[in-house]
Amino acid sequence: MKAFIKTLLAYDEKSEDKEGGILGVVTAYYGTVEAQGRGTLHCHMMVWVAGALNPNQIKEKVLENGGNLEFQKRLIEFLEDTISTAVPAECESELVTPLSKFHPCATRGPGPDVPAENQSAAEQNDIHNLVERCQRHRHAPTCYKYHLGSVPKVCRFDLDKANETPVSVFDPETGEFQLRTLDGLVNNFNETIIKAVRCNMDIKFIGSGPAAKAILYYITDYITKSQLQAHVAYAALEGAVHKLGVFNAEEDDLTTRAKRLLQRCAHSLIAKQELSAQQVVSYLMDFEDHFTSHQYVNLFWTSFESFIDSEDPSPECYTKATPEDDLRKSDNLPAGPGDSDSDAEESDESNNDRLEDVVVDLAPGDENDLIHVTLDSSGTLKPTANQACDYQNRGEVLEDV
Repeated sequence: MKAFIKTLLAYDEKSEDKEGGILGVVTAYYGTVEAQGRGTLHCHMMVWVAGALNPNQIKEKVLENGGNLEFQKRLIEFLEDTISTAVPAECESELVTPLSKFHPCATRGPGPDVPAENQSAAEQNDIHNLVERCQRHRHAPTCYKYHLGSVPKVCRFDLDKANETPVSVFDPETGEFQLRTLDGLVNNFNETIIKAVRCNMDIKFIGSGPAAKAILYYITDYITKSQLQAHVAYAALEGAVHKLGVFNAEEDDLTTRAKRLLQRCAHSLIAKQELSAQQVVSYLMDFEDHFTSHQYVNLFWTSFESFIDSEDPSPECYTKATPEDDLRKSDNLPAGPGDSDSDAEESDESNNDRLEDVVVDLAPGDENDLIHVTLDSSGTLKPTANQACDYQNRGEVLEDV
């Protein structure tokens, strides 16, 4: 990956005279290493190119003055030169090289031992075989594992012969860009990259319109997904709780028990986490699990999500209480003639539990007066801070952040 970044992307933050790489002058990149189901390590990377416009700017540029044809033409030429969507033609000559009998991913391609007069034909056949073996999709049962019985079946990878589009076009109404697809069963690739890495790849342009939104959604969903499936995690936590046993106030210290519970939960989750040999070796060899051109601050999303939810709650998640619910939650109802002291105590505890779930309606601006506190190791109350509060209360210097 380091060779790919240095040689093909040609990223060099120290050099002022930047010639650029195969995608242009790269200003930033961020890639994460992941293991697929069979354990193969692969990298997902976003690359920022100098002079590139954001989706809104692309849309404005495409639609300005009824359609900026010159801009559209230059963008299409760049993208069609960078992204290939069909298997390159095979050389007509009956050239046979020692590499022909091996899988193209297992070789380094034509070497200097190939005669000069056959070099061009050997390289053409090599890229043909490489793309045919690595990029052409062949439908399998896993393509339809989410199929609900509708007709016709739709491949979940959206690769189909019917997807062919002969020319690249811009939608005159929305500005959305659709790259030509010369072969609907071939995944997008860049010839220079695939020759160098010699494995399957994909390359997408984040343009404008619904297609750009779909890519951004995919990226966001991908980087936030958990490696451990939810039902497996819950089963592991349940097993950890059972192993801890029943709490005995006379024998167990509450703090020690809490720590032990966390340890058991963590160990149980780790035990359920599947790790491939490649992942283990990568960790033991101290190989990178991500590649980045810049340094970033960790974002703890929960506090921001909570703030957004309080400002703009989702109607699907909240329902208004009915008058009957309010009556049931009331603490002031008199006890019935058959209520005993123990029943009253249970009722009080139940009401207290319900009170924790009651949402208090605040006047506009009152939510800013809420103070969250916590206890330190000595039992002293301390106000808590979070990134959401820091952002809301940032100074004028950071107003544009």
